[in-house]
Amino acid sequence: MVEIGRYNTLEVVKTVDFGVYLDGDDLGTILLPKRYVPERCALGDRLSVFIYTDSEDLLIATTEAPRVCAGECAHLVVKDVNDAGAFLDWGLSKDLLVPYGEQHKPMEVGKSYVVCVYLDEHSDRIVASSRLSRHLQETSMYFKEHQAVDLLICGRSDMGYKAVINHTHLGLVFRDEAFKALKYGEKVQGYIHGIRQDKKIDLALQLPAGKGRDELSERILADLRAQKGASTLTDKSDPKEIYRLFNVSKNNYKKALGALYKQKKIRIEPDKITLL
Repeated sequence: MVEIGRYNTLEVVKTVDFGVYLDGDDLGTILLPKRYVPERCALGDRLSVFIYTDSEDLLIATTEAPRVCAGECAHLVVKDVNDAGAFLDWGLSKDLLVPYGEQHKPMEVGKSYVVCVYLDEHSDRIVASSRLSRHLQETSMYFKEHQAVDLLICGRSDMGYKAVINHTHLGLVFRDEAFKALKYGEKVQGYIHGIRQDKKIDLALQLPAGKGRDELSERILADLRAQKGASTLTDKSDPKEIYRLFNVSKNNYKKALGALYKQKKIRIEPDKITLL
């Protein structure tokens, strides 16, 4: 079944001067304009294309790569605002509409917003919304404690940072669980810290020290082996560099180094650590 707003692999069933037509199953044939048709494309070839609607609301295929698909969230910049709403740059020639009714606050040209992209079932148009709580779930028993998840930071509150979880849910990173400042629109790996009694989701940027230390130790050893037994990332290094490489706080990194040192697996020197 062909999905609008997503990638599909479709068969070429007709060639014309202005492109090729693809078999869209129950949606009929779908045009892939000539500028996107690969060289030596022939009848029967199967092409990976993205399906959306053009300016006349007709289904069309493209080999361009959008920054986000239907059912996903992204941090996108506003290119234009008119009577219909705001238009976001999502990597395609036709910009992505955010209707006024789907704007959490009035959008401005040049500013970026975290939005949820979805298919309007009435028009088959792909549109976006910054009213995230309207389209994402805020409660769940689906997630398990300490489960690894992808996060997209979408706001701040007095308690911490709001985040989109795996494109489907909303949760909160409490301020004392964030060992580094998080930026609006930033993508980070995180973990499920717990599910509250009201089923709302609490998040963390790293596993508790005991839970994640063995895994972190193995990653440190693997990194040392990849660097021929030595690394300049010590317990004195910049916390940002430690987080960039291992996605953990400096405190947890130091504890993992200490454990490896006690096990006589590494030697710690002022300017480097060495694999033994």
